[in-house]
Amino acid sequence: MAKEFNVPPVVFPSGGNPGNSLNHRRTPVAPFTPPKNPNLPFMSFDIGVAASSSSFSAPPIGIGNGSFDDELPLLEELGINTRQIWRKTVSIMNPFRVDSNLYEDSDLSGPFIFLMAFGLFQLLAGKLHFGILLGWVSVASLFLYVVFNMLAGKNGNLDLYRCLSLLGYCMFPIVILSAFSLFIPQGWNGIFVITGVFVLWSTRVCTRLLVELASCGDEHKGLIAYACFLIYMLFSFLVIF
Repeated sequence: MAKEFNVPPVVFPSGGNPGNSLNHRRTPVAPFTPPKNPNLPFMSFDIGVAASSSSFSAPPIGIGNGSFDDELPLLEELGINTRQIWRKTVSIMNPFRVDSNLYEDSDLSGPFIFLMAFGLFQLLAGKLHFGILLGWVSVASLFLYVVFNMLAGKNGNLDLYRCLSLLGYCMFPIVILSAFSLFIPQGWNGIFVITGVFVLWSTRVCTRLLVELASCGDEHKGLIAYACFLIYMLFSFLVIF
């Protein structure tokens, strides 16, 4: 036997039947209009008025701090002085008149360029020595730093950064040797004589700069020159063999 369920009656909000709610429509509402107050401008329509009347208006682009003309060149922001590098390089070209005042401001930009050029010339000769060059320069700078300060004692004022900078700049004759070796036939015995000239060139320049810039007496000049000679002879072996 089916059971009957009591269903509550449906009550509409209008208080009448459903047919009345279909005929009921909302009255249209006017769109929002901004208040006509000059002190509170509406940004969507009065952007020009807001920029002129507001005290927090930003400066126009291209004037003051936002100007691209006032920005420093990229090389100067990175601390690379190309003119100073060129002057130091020209000074090394004459081993008898090296201006030590140019090397008061130590940097690693010039040595890095010389090492990359050295590695590039070696790569053209069929030798991949980029990693060897960076490793040997680091070890050689540490070796020269220890030797110099042991000889100078308490009077030694050579830091590792300046030692690395001077050693890298004085690598320039060896870079010329690596470029010159590309035009020399293999097995020519004259390459040893030419290599000795370039090694002595680098040794003389590096020794003079170390003695003058590090305030070391001339009594240790021979030992320092011997250490520099061993270092640049080691790099010249990469060119010969």
